[in-house]
Amino acid sequence: MKKKVLIFGVTGQDGSYLSEFLIKKKYIVHGVKRRSSSFNTSRIDNLYEKYSKKGMLYLHYGDVTDSLNIQSLIQKIRPDEIYNLAAQSHVKVSFETPEYTANADAIGTLRILESIKNVNKKIRFYQASTSEMFGNTKAPQNELSNFSPVSPYGTSKLFSYWITKNYRDAYGIFASNGILFNHESPLRGETFVTRKITMQVAKYFISGKCNLVLGNLNALRDWGDARDYVEGMWKMLQLKTPKDYVLATGKSYSIKSFLEEAFKVIGVRVKWKGKGLNIRGYDLVNNKLLVSVNKKYYRPNEVNHLCGDARQARRDLKWKPKISFKQMISDMVRNDIENYQKT
Repeated sequence: MKKKVLIFGVTGQDGSYLSEFLIKKKYIVHGVKRRSSSFNTSRIDNLYEKYSKKGMLYLHYGDVTDSLNIQSLIQKIRPDEIYNLAAQSHVKVSFETPEYTANADAIGTLRILESIKNVNKKIRFYQASTSEMFGNTKAPQNELSNFSPVSPYGTSKLFSYWITKNYRDAYGIFASNGILFNHESPLRGETFVTRKITMQVAKYFISGKCNLVLGNLNALRDWGDARDYVEGMWKMLQLKTPKDYVLATGKSYSIKSFLEEAFKVIGVRVKWKGKGLNIRGYDLVNNKLLVSVNKKYYRPNEVNHLCGDARQARRDLKWKPKISFKQMISDMVRNDIENYQKT
């Protein structure tokens, strides 16, 4: 019989790519989406249209803040694997909604694990952890590096990391943490800095107008492509023994570098003037203002440098990123150009 999988957070970037990946692996995919008065399934609509009639993809209403709902779904579906990708995942927003972030990102994981314990301990469980748990621990960071989160998001995810390990050790559940560093794609949410950049670059290409206002341009991040990272998630649950893994490229770039690379896709070079909060970026050819900085986009606590060491994943999972930093950005910009041309 085909394996069944339950994905919390199926409507997100990772949920969409993971669903597609697992369907190609002949899984029957069950995804959980939150009830909303507006449509929130755009990332998986094409998959649903293609595979729902074939009995390969099912969607269920649910929420990781509802323990009765979680246990009911697990009892009904009886999945072989569960992937918890559900979260309030915007770091800056977590400072504004700390209680909700903790409820969804921390206690949400506990609710799923408790349901697995009660329903079927043989279910394999993947927890989406994050490089934000490291905070400003010295880079490069790996599975043995100290955790020191500096946001409600990172702190909530750290609870999930440890409770996953606790349930693995206490109850023998096959539960693994994937400590994923930043991963982007054309499906990245529009409120994240990378997508804000690529959308404004696309707008400038189409209309000659750009209104890009950012925060800390010097923050360094290890950026990979989400399409590579979902394969790593799956590989973690195929091992004989559960273990926690860092997934990363091992290279970090500043937000300023990301922006410059995005503009290069449309043949624009950025010229910088000023420093600190007064720095501005201009089109080198026509001197049009492209980007400015506003303090309101800074986090209360900044994470300065994240760079992952994924040697353990390369060794045990035979995993390594295939899509380069430049290719990822190019795909994002070109996709946003297509989106603008359709409207």
